Amino acid sequence: METLTLRRPDDWHVHLRDGEMLALAANFTARQFARAIVMPNLVPPVTTVAAATHYRDRIRHAVRPDHGFTPLMTAYLTDDIDADEIERGFREGVFTACKLYPANATTNSAAGVTDVKKLSAVFERMQTIGMPLLIHGEVVSPEIDIFDREAVFLETTLGPMLKDFPALRVVLEHITTEDSVVFVSEAGPNVAATITAHHLRIDRNDMFAGGMRPHAYCLPVAKRRKHREALRKAATSGNHKFFLGTDSAPHHKSEKESACGCAGIFSAPVAIESYAQTFEEEGALAKLEGFASEFGPQFYRLPLNDGTVTLERTAHAVPDVIEDGHIAIVPFHAGESIHWRLVD
Repeated sequence: METLTLRRPDDWHVHLRDGEMLALAANFTARQFARAIVMPNLVPPVTTVAAATHYRDRIRHAVRPDHGFTPLMTAYLTDDIDADEIERGFREGVFTACKLYPANATTNSAAGVTDVKKLSAVFERMQTIGMPLLIHGEVVSPEIDIFDREAVFLETTLGPMLKDFPALRVVLEHITTEDSVVFVSEAGPNVAATITAHHLRIDRNDMFAGGMRPHAYCLPVAKRRKHREALRKAATSGNHKFFLGTDSAPHHKSEKESACGCAGIFSAPVAIESYAQTFEEEGALAKLEGFASEFGPQFYRLPLNDGTVTLERTAHAVPDVIEDGHIAIVPFHAGESIHWRLVD
């Protein structure tokens, strides 16, 4: 197979940032994806319909018109967010979903939720109107080892939450463990998960290969190799519960390579190519279209895209750094060769 044509895919989890970074990052995503679920963790966070509308306008302005890209906005949940505002945004087509960050779990999450019990009324409303809840699934207790925080979240938080709100539609985002694969597989049809391109390719050893590797640091952190293998098996299985979400998260090179480096991997420039390489390695290229282009919109109750994208089997080198003005970002696969290329 020298070319691979897919129904145009969507990215069900991406960070586009704002300002000058938005102008750079958004077009990498829009070049290959028709739609993307945009994370609301700006400063200040996107908690109102007005804020989401203005952010959506900035994204549309930043993206080249010929890309035909649709940003899907999310509401950032806080302890005191207004359920009426959430429902209004959902019914008006501004909010596609709500995002739950445990407070201080990751970048720009300080305003996140301190106790999910404070959101019972919000979850009840979301369950009633069928609005998806997107979850960064980690506990933040310092006594819990960082490599165990996802598994503990399933047991102590998500499991009880689904018992209290059995019809709540949940996407467990950027899963990193075999525990999450099993949990989502065994849960009801209202529970799904996204899997990133980078968690399909790296494990925790990659953060320490020959020294500290800050550009392999993300949250949730990559886990043991057995967990990566479980993710690859789930992604390439054809199970509709697992679909594409890059969690692409650009940071300035200097902010990654610092005394306290930021968490996040900028995979957008090579996202669909990286997924194609992984699926080919697993002998599952025929299942990439479902994972990338069908299962996500089916869960979100949105139509499938009409257009297509084509990849060709052509080895190409990923640049060491992407620069634009004073912005410099190290992309995923930097300095490596990928043998699938998206045809413009």
